[in-house]
Amino acid sequence: MELTKELWGKTPCGKEICLYTLKNASGAYVQLSSVGAGVVSVVVPDKDGALADVCLGYPEPMSYFADGPCAGKVPGRYANRIALGKFSLDGVEYALPVNNGPNHLHGGPDGFQNRVWESREHEGGVEFLYYSEDGEMGYPGALKAVARYEWTEENELRLTLTAECDAPTEVNLTNHAYFNLNGEGSGSVLGHELRLNASEYLPTSDSLIPLGESEPVAGTPMDFVTAKALGAEIKADFPALVYGKGYDNCWVIDGYEPGQIQEAAELYSPESGRVLSVYTTQPGVQVYTGNWLAGSPVAKCGRSYNDYDGVAIECQNFPDAPNKADYPSPVLRPGEVYEQAIIFAFGVK
Repeated sequence: MELTKELWGKTPCGKEICLYTLKNASGAYVQLSSVGAGVVSVVVPDKDGALADVCLGYPEPMSYFADGPCAGKVPGRYANRIALGKFSLDGVEYALPVNNGPNHLHGGPDGFQNRVWESREHEGGVEFLYYSEDGEMGYPGALKAVARYEWTEENELRLTLTAECDAPTEVNLTNHAYFNLNGEGSGSVLGHELRLNASEYLPTSDSLIPLGESEPVAGTPMDFVTAKALGAEIKADFPALVYGKGYDNCWVIDGYEPGQIQEAAELYSPESGRVLSVYTTQPGVQVYTGNWLAGSPVAKCGRSYNDYDGVAIECQNFPDAPNKADYPSPVLRPGEVYEQAIIFAFGVK
């Protein structure tokens, strides 16, 4: 594995932004940035062996700060939404900044995705570290978060997310990369076919907060148990699709067991023949079809992305779990280690 590091830029306050490139023997490679511990590029072959970058992103490092799409990065301290920016923990109510309608999203406006992480080479991969202070974005306790990436000879991008705290807090970490298996900038992904290892999903309010219990996908446009095109039913008159202008929902991964890695999703492009298989230890997978990508910073392709130009497959705990006692607990306490894994495996068929 060939690993190179370069200085990609500096923030206005002079903090260095590092860009790492991990290339395997076949020539396929990924690029990772210390802005939000983000994935910048994933360059893999199609069915004819032609390499293309299938990860949405930007050519300028400063474009990654406060971008609406949160492209490629690790949001936190709590990925996804917390209703009204409030939760109670051990009898104390905490208030978080509201930055998505009435709700708190991805840790707030200065969440982990908008921070420069420390970084180092680590056993053939790259490790990013961020230290979140007590009270940052309203969360209790100091938290040390680590995102460790590996790139394999089999074109697998492996991500391990860990965290430790000094006081009880809420944690939910994921990666927010958007993929287009025909190549970033190639247009809509609505012709891509998606299959999910999930027979239930979480219905939401019109502000995309889960209502409570999961419901079967059978007989609804949320059914991806058998692969179908992302665009097949995306315009259906169905609450979830109307609320989000497309898919922006969390599915409950079938057979979830804490610590056990299993398949969450498979994405396939009939045009390029590329396939992405996603595996995780997480209980849920949020699928977001890039419904609001328009207006993003100028991208690697030389233009801003349009809506539906990429799809994010975010393995994570459920949205608003801090306020839902029946959901897997997002509470982390001193002496415990939060640890989750996500694998993005690229191939052809």
